[in-house]
Amino acid sequence: MVSPVPPSPRFFWGDQPEAEFYASQGIKHHESFYQSSYGRIFTQSFHPIDRETGEDVPIKGVVFMTHGYGSDTGWLFQTTAIAYATWGYAVYCADLLGHGRSDGINGYISDFEAAAGASLSFFLSVRKDSVYADLPAFLFGESMGGAATMMMYLRSPPDVWTGVILSAPLFIIPEDMKPSKVRLFVFGLLLGIAETWQAMPDKKMVRNSIRDPEKLRIMLANPRRYIGPPRVGTMREIARVTDYLQTSFTTVTVPFLAVHGTADGITAPEGSKMLYEKAKSKDKSLILYDGFYHSLIQGESEENSKKVLADMREWIDERVKRYGCGITKTVKAEEIGVATVSVSGE
Repeated sequence: MVSPVPPSPRFFWGDQPEAEFYASQGIKHHESFYQSSYGRIFTQSFHPIDRETGEDVPIKGVVFMTHGYGSDTGWLFQTTAIAYATWGYAVYCADLLGHGRSDGINGYISDFEAAAGASLSFFLSVRKDSVYADLPAFLFGESMGGAATMMMYLRSPPDVWTGVILSAPLFIIPEDMKPSKVRLFVFGLLLGIAETWQAMPDKKMVRNSIRDPEKLRIMLANPRRYIGPPRVGTMREIARVTDYLQTSFTTVTVPFLAVHGTADGITAPEGSKMLYEKAKSKDKSLILYDGFYHSLIQGESEENSKKVLADMREWIDERVKRYGCGITKTVKAEEIGVATVSVSGE
């Protein structure tokens, strides 16, 4: 007799109610939708609270996070947001257009400028709020979200961001992962008809990015993960944008930290090395983890993930001391004057 397959948990942590889980982590969590000029995007925020009393506690900065290809800001990605919040930072995340609960066809990015622009619009609306205006503010991007984050930085007004943190950023596509130029050319002859087709070879990206088998099982259970073959237009945009970003590294002056695994088969570590070598930033850091796969926080063993997070924490706390004003603020998320619509019944 075949045993029935157990149903997937409602959340990556199990079936514990959301409010109870976040409170147990010392976090206050809020979800909303933000209407940008490019489309409506789903957003989340994480603020630290006192685990015993549930009261808001002072924050020392704010971090704006962007996820990778086919993912969203929920499920395992939010473990990174939760970590930063427990370190004393307010964290804001947004699902990219074509991902998660944001507008668009799932897994499809027709215009990377628009995808980055929608998230940047939300991030700037929060960053410029009087509550956060005098606190250090950082952009964080993982994988393809690293490319989007770099695009956001390049499109931001001067001196908006205190620093940028990049986890396995997609700046160079490994040779065996690159989309076929011939295939893209042929599809291009169809005058846009094929742009949303799920017609590009599936490179097993999730399995090639996560080394820990239990975390892989949990990642695959994400109900909002894009699971089809890559769409033609998305791969065309990724190829275009990575080429563009490589030519823009010399204009980067912001303090940044780039971390990458040397065994990353999804985004080439050479991309982080190129940024480090070409950027004009006076304060720049690159950490390469020997033998680590692509997903440094969500896909490695707990020991390895904790090492990466510890390095990130050391870097961001040092930049707050170095560039901040030495102040902290007790902030209530509901005080932020951003035009959002709260989520209910989701």
